[in-house]
Amino acid sequence: MLLVLVGMLVAAFFLYPQLPERVPVHWNYKGEVDGYGSRLEAAFEIPLLTLGLYLLSLVIPLVDPNRHNYARFYVAYRVIRWSFVFLMAVVYGIIMFSALGYTVDVGLWVNLVLSLIFVVTGNVMGQIRPNYFVGIRTPWTLASEEVWRRTHRLTARVWVFGGLICLLLSFVPGRAGAIAFVVVGIVSMGLIPIVASYVYYSLLEKDGG
Repeated sequence: MLLVLVGMLVAAFFLYPQLPERVPVHWNYKGEVDGYGSRLEAAFEIPLLTLGLYLLSLVIPLVDPNRHNYARFYVAYRVIRWSFVFLMAVVYGIIMFSALGYTVDVGLWVNLVLSLIFVVTGNVMGQIRPNYFVGIRTPWTLASEEVWRRTHRLTARVWVFGGLICLLLSFVPGRAGAIAFVVVGIVSMGLIPIVASYVYYSLLEKDGG
């Protein structure tokens, strides 16, 4: 991953002189450009942001009150960090290729990569142990290690299944496909785990903890 980070920074310096003054940086669901940025912003913002957040991810285990748990999910944490860097590298590549005049199906590529990250991170979600920065952090998961465990085991299955559905939806064109992708993503990544954590906590409370 360090090679990817360095590669993004090297590419920024190399490509900056070749970019136009205004660079497409945002697209709508039809794949049409609806936002522009300066070439300085386009060339350097994502590489520097990615580097900064990656370095922050290295510091987090040192400051988390539950820092002792990170050794118990080291592999999962590394997979999550790498997935983030990979996603940012793909987005950066899309912006650069588009700025240089190449035709890129932005929606398809972004959705495919996001779907794969759903699946990959879902596969390690069940390994994550209680902490304050990574995973499904609700008042109920943070209050009970058993609720945390059950919620993340369920989330692992939901994210993998949701990621596979999103992978298929990536090939559905137009507004319908975009809306379906967002709905499945939000429901599978957010709503189901949050609701599940509350339900698990309520059941444990009812059973006396």
